[in-house]
This record gives sequence, C-alpha cells and structure tokens, in this order.
Amino acid sequence: MRKIMITVAPVAHVGQTIPEGCRNPLTPEEITDDVLNCYRAGACEVHLHTRDLKGEQTFETGVFSDTIRRIREGSDMIIQGSTGGFSTLSLAERCVCLNVPEVEVASLNMGSVNFGESVYVNTLPDIRYWADRMRQANVVPEMELFDLSMVETCTRLADEGVLKRPLHYNFCVGKGHASNLSATGRNLCFLTQLCEAGSSWGITHDAMDDFSMLACAIGMGATGVRIGFEDSFCYAPGRVAHSNAELVERLVALIRAMGCEPATPAEAREMQGIAPLKA
Repeated sequence: MRKIMITVAPVAHVGQTIPEGCRNPLTPEEITDDVLNCYRAGACEVHLHTRDLKGEQTFETGVFSDTIRRIREGSDMIIQGSTGGFSTLSLAERCVCLNVPEVEVASLNMGSVNFGESVYVNTLPDIRYWADRMRQANVVPEMELFDLSMVETCTRLADEGVLKRPLHYNFCVGKGHASNLSATGRNLCFLTQLCEAGSSWGITHDAMDDFSMLACAIGMGATGVRIGFEDSFCYAPGRVAHSNAELVERLVALIRAMGCEPATPAEAREMQGIAPLKA
C-alpha cells in the first residue's frame, strides 16, 4: 500500500485561543506524553520549535533538548526542528535547533510573505545561510512554501548547489487573507505542476476547519500531511479534538479509508533520504 507520512506539530502558537477541553502541551513532560500518544496512533514525525515553558520562542535549547530526549527514549520518531516562526530572533537564533544532535529534519522557509498586517521575512541570503547550517549539521531541509513563486526559488537554489536534490516540498496553505495561498484544490494543482520530477511533497493546512484539503492532497499524490495544535484544533466544522492524538487517530482513519497506510518512522526516513536511526 502507498505510505503517507504523518507529522504532528503539537504546540499551539502563543496567543492562540485554546478551545475548552483542549490541553495545549507546554512542558517537556506534557509534550512527550502527547507526542508518544500520537506515535502510537500512527504519527512518524514531530515538528517542534525551540520554546520556553510558556510556549514563547527562544534561542535557549534546554526545554527543547529535554523534550527531544524524552521523545527519543519512548520512540523512534523523526525529529523535525523549526527555523521559522514569527519572532524577533536573529538568523543564528532561529536555527539553534540545528545544534541539537537528535534533529534529523528542519523546516526551511523559501521566501517572504505577508502575515496578517505584517511581513514574515525570509530573504534569499537568509535561506542560503540556514541551508548551509543544515548541510553542516547533516540535517535534511523540508522546504516550506507559501507562494507559487517559491517553487521556482527551490529550483534556482538547487541549481546553485544550495539545496540537494531530490527536493522535499511542504505546501503551506490556509485562509489566504492571513498569509499564504488559500486552501483550494486549484491552488494545489498549480503548486504540484511546478514541482521537479522525482521530488516529493506534503501539505500543512493552517487554521483548517476540516480534513478536506488533507484528503485532496493525499488523492493528488502527497507523501506527507501535517496535523496538530500548531495548525488547528479542528477535524470537522465546529468540532475540535481534545488532544493531538485524537487528530492523528482521525487522520489515520481517513488515510486507510483512501486505501493508504501511515508510514512508519523507518519508512519515512527512507522516503526523505534520512540516515537510519542508530541502534
């Protein structure tokens, strides 16, 4: 059966309204318990920012490292660090996750984009800097794309030798008015048509109301889908999950209903060109 990678981003952004009955994990213990439940439900990868105990982004890696150590003790999940997030951190501070040896994949934002009434800045020199840091740390970049033009940016940077082929795209779609492209099948068609042959792609649906775009992406050939409180609490209109594991369980049911299976961490490492986890 075709395998689909499930990445969970378990921690809601600071300032997000937490629905009643939902417990947003913040401490290493809370995040680990939640993530391991997601692992048992079928997730193969976890996406984490370097945050403090209040959920604020920081360049201090203590909470981040402790959390990863606990997750690694209980699973073989792929660890994905973030070099993104809307913050005032410097270039070096935004990629401190790369200093933690357990990080295997890192998000790499492929350009600047309007974000609400502000601008989320990721210049080409910024991208080259983070990509070089990932290369030095032997970390695989997952390219985060918010706009059609960013697909061709990936190709240009690969031609420069900044990015290594095959490329791994992650299309970040959402409400449209907030930042990125609207979550429509039409936009997804445009994005995938620009992808390089031999590449792989996945989807993050920010502020989703239901699983319709995830299903659309799977049907169109996505190799991965992301879910979790960082993106949305909802699995259907007006219905929220009380834990990240509930979101994963419902997504696994959808994947199987579509004739696919969730990828194991070992399978997902092979799909992304990540070295097998050492025993």
